[in-house]
Amino acid sequence: MKKELKKGVQSGVFWFVVTGLVIGAFSVILCLHGNPGHMGICVACFIRDAAGALGLHGATNVQYMRPEVPGFLLGAFVIALLKGKWKGHGGSSPLVRFAIAFFVMIGALVFLGCPLRLMLRLAGGDLNAVVGLGGLFAGIALGSVFLRKGFDLGQAREQPVANGLVMPILAVALLAFAMISPAFARISETGPGSQHAPILLAFAAALVVGILVQHSGLCMTGSVRNVVMLRNFTMFSGYAALFVAALVGNLIFGNFRIGFEEQPIAHSQALWNFLGMALVGYGSVLIGGCPLKQVVMSGEGNSDAGVCVLGFLLAAATAHNFGTAASPAGVPQNGQIAVVVGFAVVTAIALFCTLRARRKA
Repeated sequence: MKKELKKGVQSGVFWFVVTGLVIGAFSVILCLHGNPGHMGICVACFIRDAAGALGLHGATNVQYMRPEVPGFLLGAFVIALLKGKWKGHGGSSPLVRFAIAFFVMIGALVFLGCPLRLMLRLAGGDLNAVVGLGGLFAGIALGSVFLRKGFDLGQAREQPVANGLVMPILAVALLAFAMISPAFARISETGPGSQHAPILLAFAAALVVGILVQHSGLCMTGSVRNVVMLRNFTMFSGYAALFVAALVGNLIFGNFRIGFEEQPIAHSQALWNFLGMALVGYGSVLIGGCPLKQVVMSGEGNSDAGVCVLGFLLAAATAHNFGTAASPAGVPQNGQIAVVVGFAVVTAIALFCTLRARRKA
């Protein structure tokens, strides 16, 4: 048994599974203490709420400075420092990454969740998430075609320490914002923005998640990419563990209800659930990670990931200012158009970067 456990640790399976179990358990706990249903942890939704709290959009039902986002980032920052792996680096096509990240968030807000929330919705019995999972695999498969053909955004290089510190400092400022709640802060009185766990509990849980994700390297997009490209399920074991932990928790506390209709903060338009999450997978595999992974990497000093997080923030504001975000009532026409435009833009970028890389080779 000890030899098997040691082998698991060395191969990464152990830490993937531990990270998944902890995320799944914390997600259930945060929902029990106030977070919206099936939204114990959702990086896309949390960034959207933060954009509202900052006054970047006017959707009054999704405005709250979630302490989880700075928690993920600062957890990664602390553990990377302690491991001696923190360094300022970046410069790998930052504006291109920003553009792709923008449309990743557009897709997530059409599906109503990031890849992490997809698994949590599935663990709560939301069958719309099955459609979304199919879309995620399809999008990552499409992105993997370009990866195989040589898609490349260039190599990151070492940068001054100040570059890597921008996002951790911003995270501290946002955490202070959440705790102090200044007079100009916008906080929802109804809707998802009004539903939240106590600040210290949410921050502590996120801090642990950030530490574990940084240490293990777990990424939903990366795990599916490995399955699609390498037939390797090692990293996906972490998300299987997450699903099991959340499923067991939901069953114990009576929060599991299987079906398509009347699921928490979800809609049942299958085509747009599929395409929204496909756009998320497509873009995420090209920028090297899902929203949670980008937040964690920005805590490691990666300024390219920091640019992606800012892209998510702007897209969240745009989605609600221009009516592209979905709601339980469905996906508005502007949202449908935005997804189609997103596929066109990301494909154009993928083609250009692939052809450029092949010419250089």
